Amino acid sequence: MLNDKMLLNGNDFYYEYYPHPTPKQSFVLLHGFLSSSFSFRKLIPLLQKENTVLTIDLPPFGKSGKAKKFIYSYENIASTIILLLEKLSIQQIVMVGHSMGGQICLNIAHQRPDLLEAVVLLCSSSYLPKMPAKYVYASHLPFFSHFVKRYLEKSGVEKNLNNVVYEKEMIDDAMRDGYLEPFLNKDIFYSLARMIRDREGDLDETLLKTINTPCLLIWGEADKVVPLSIGQRLQGDLPHSELHILKQAGHLIPEEKPEEIVAIIEQYLQKKENGGVG
Repeated sequence: MLNDKMLLNGNDFYYEYYPHPTPKQSFVLLHGFLSSSFSFRKLIPLLQKENTVLTIDLPPFGKSGKAKKFIYSYENIASTIILLLEKLSIQQIVMVGHSMGGQICLNIAHQRPDLLEAVVLLCSSSYLPKMPAKYVYASHLPFFSHFVKRYLEKSGVEKNLNNVVYEKEMIDDAMRDGYLEPFLNKDIFYSLARMIRDREGDLDETLLKTINTPCLLIWGEADKVVPLSIGQRLQGDLPHSELHILKQAGHLIPEEKPEEIVAIIEQYLQKKENGGVG
């Protein structure tokens, strides 16, 4: 495994690269909001058995940079990830995005479909509008980053984890520590304020209908954060999509159902190879 940072568009992009000598596919994993590559800790060992795997910390999360002048729009993050993929010369890409990471994957599919074999959306955030104007204006205020910090401290890691998993018993100290780590660097709060300002709305129905990349949607039936209805709506808007529903699963399915996810992905890619995915 190679872990490194690459300076792109004025910000450091941290990545972990697991090359395979004879890969079936190259998987690129993008995590969700308020998370990091840690959320794929159970998926990576399963995928890397036969594939090359790259996981990226999306700025300003995890070990990636928190540059104050970087534009934290989905469009810019997606285009910068495309630069990273080109510099690493990764081929036959299967993009896997959880939650917010799924929206970044869709942006990449919109910008550079030629890079992708398929997109896998795990409880992908979608159809969110741009932040209300009052929050965008407030994000320019000097103290706004302190408001963001207090808000996140009030909600807390424990409360957030309880909201994203179906089986609360799975939450242990390793999970708590792993999901807390991105917030130990105080600079993240200024960057989150900047993200509120920069984040455009999600891709709308018109753009989604133009994405011809095969898309596999995997959803937790009990997802409270991005409910199943969003997945069903996405299936209707993405021309070449297939939806799988995981029973007794919430939003954090890379942690909850890694074996099932990998089995579904493998079956889907095999069907695609045999011409069964339209």
